[in-house]
Amino acid sequence: MRQKRSHVAGPTLLGSLLQLVAVAVLPVGVAAGAAGRCTASTPVKTYDKCIALPTQGATLAWTYDARNATLDAAFTGSFISPSGWVAWGINKDVPAMTGARVFAAFSDPSTGALLALPFLLSPDVKLQASPLVSRPLDIPLLASSASLVGTARTVHDGAIVTIAATIRLSPNRTKLHFVWNRGLYVQGYSPTIHPTDASDLASHATVDIVTTATEASPTISATLQWAHGSLNALSWGFLLPVGAAVARYLRPCASTGPTWFYAHAATQATGYTLGAAGFALGLVMSSSSPGVTYKLHRGLGIAAATAGSLQTLAMLFRPKTTNRYRKYWKSYHHLVGYGCVVVGVVNVFQGFEVMGLGASYWKLGYCMALATLIGGCVALEVNAWVVFCRRQQEEKLMRREVEDVVVKDRAAAF
Repeated sequence: MRQKRSHVAGPTLLGSLLQLVAVAVLPVGVAAGAAGRCTASTPVKTYDKCIALPTQGATLAWTYDARNATLDAAFTGSFISPSGWVAWGINKDVPAMTGARVFAAFSDPSTGALLALPFLLSPDVKLQASPLVSRPLDIPLLASSASLVGTARTVHDGAIVTIAATIRLSPNRTKLHFVWNRGLYVQGYSPTIHPTDASDLASHATVDIVTTATEASPTISATLQWAHGSLNALSWGFLLPVGAAVARYLRPCASTGPTWFYAHAATQATGYTLGAAGFALGLVMSSSSPGVTYKLHRGLGIAAATAGSLQTLAMLFRPKTTNRYRKYWKSYHHLVGYGCVVVGVVNVFQGFEVMGLGASYWKLGYCMALATLIGGCVALEVNAWVVFCRRQQEEKLMRREVEDVVVKDRAAAF
């Protein structure tokens, strides 16, 4: 399955965020990425060798005839939706989706029968610029087929499918790059984009079909993923907005004195420190999984970290209140600070999608915490405007009284 919802009842607002740091929980989709148990026997034929592929419980069995460089292979995977698809193929150049020649199995929209169509995954497939269209492959394909395993007659969630193909390879080339994946929907005869969990993006491996040696993409540990996500949710997504609210709504209160400044600085410093640690973990995860790329999430993370660093450096060059450039510094500080808060919160939600927690109790807990903060800010903002308008009215009345006194004094003088 692509997702498993975390059944954690009643998360508290801040406690759920702190618990993410303290508890190492298996990430969503780990079970989906577990390797299956391979078998060389299929309902159609028996092969010489087999391996368990590292993600999605997929397996691969094959027979290689060195005399004519022919590979007879059978890939076994599972559907995650009745209207979904399962695909497997070969990339001649690199272990990646782009440039791969694949076979996609799915139900015929007209008859419901199982199809296995060939597709060439050109670079524009990632951009989803146009629907994916089946076309003949530019490799020596001798035969291909797809069949459901077991008693299943139609595609359903969890149905096992075997995609078989016989391909003639280049002589003496035995190290091949295999790719595979599965998706939720097929539009007409065009498979749509697959999920983007870490296990899905890492579904490729280089296999030596003679020795069965496998070079799989490195997987990121569950603890590292959750430490990265929880630190960033707590820092960029919660503490920094709280620090901004402290400065916004406590500063006008004369009774607090300089307390607001110390509370604001302490909150922001804590948030930035935790956020920097989470950002560093993100860099470690990125370097350890070169085949897994989340461009939007990474770009937003870099933007938030850059803005936070600029804010920290700006404190070192803060002019005195009497300096004529103080007003420009304040404008810069407010603009970059609020921008950092907005980008950080948006990236936290993007992170939930990356981790496959888009419909989880963890996201609900964060939304409740953020909604409580926003609700408090709205109430304080309304109160601030009421107080401001009341003071303006009082000052206006005082000016009128002073003007009346001055007029009376001048009249009495004459």
